[in-house]
Amino acid sequence: MNKVYEPCENDYIRWRDQEGWVYFKCEDYITIEILVKDKPCSLSDHLHKKDHLLLVCYKQYWDEIIYKRTRQSRYHS
Repeated sequence: MNKVYEPCENDYIRWRDQEGWVYFKCEDYITIEILVKDKPCSLSDHLHKKDHLLLVCYKQYWDEIIYKRTRQSRYHS
């Protein structure tokens, strides 16, 4: 029996037709960051300068994930 991949924050993965970084992990799901873009100029004076598009992947689908690589932190690509 093959062991199911256990996702970790800062892993780059492929799930179904999406690829991205594991941004958050808890017992029940992970979020996968699939897009980051600058906020419009009118909003860039706020604390957060970027918009992040996150996809939720629940634990029952972790067997479909393909691991690609790992980064040091979310501040490194």
